[in-house]
Amino acid sequence: MFSGKTEELIRRLTRARIARQRVEIFKPALDTRYHAEDVVSHNAARIRSTPVAIASEILLLAAGSDVVGIDEGQFFDSSLVDVCAQLANNGTRVIVAGLDMDYLGRPFGPMPALLATAEFVTKVHAVCVCCGEIASYSYRIAASESQVLLGETDSYEARCRPCFLEGMQVKAPNPAASSAAAH
Repeated sequence: MFSGKTEELIRRLTRARIARQRVEIFKPALDTRYHAEDVVSHNAARIRSTPVAIASEILLLAAGSDVVGIDEGQFFDSSLVDVCAQLANNGTRVIVAGLDMDYLGRPFGPMPALLATAEFVTKVHAVCVCCGEIASYSYRIAASESQVLLGETDSYEARCRPCFLEGMQVKAPNPAASSAAAH
């Protein structure tokens, strides 16, 4: 989070439009944080998109496109990998933005498989709010254990590995303390 993924997606799709390519943009229907239809970055850059409930809808709606952009890829079902492969196999350039890890630092949704099958991968990084180093982790500060929690600075902080791990240790219950209290 906060690394500029969506902003980079918007930049690339805008350039494709300037080049007079036929561009279609999709986002998960569940992501209504900034706008119900537009893809909007944290810095308020925006581009019109089509919200879809499942990845397979993209195939129907992207017919005839030169370039397909997909935001928040981690929120789609696993069929996103096959959808992207089918589009690419038919000559469509596909650009997907999304988180590769969830708030626990585990692979997130279809993103690991997309990373493995993509011709090009650009990993963008945020800045750790604790120490200023390069941040690759989304540390959840909101009280929720659901894998999907839509939010921004009220729910997450960008953190580097050491600061992420330190925060996770603070959150983890101490098993020795709880068993000592039970005796």
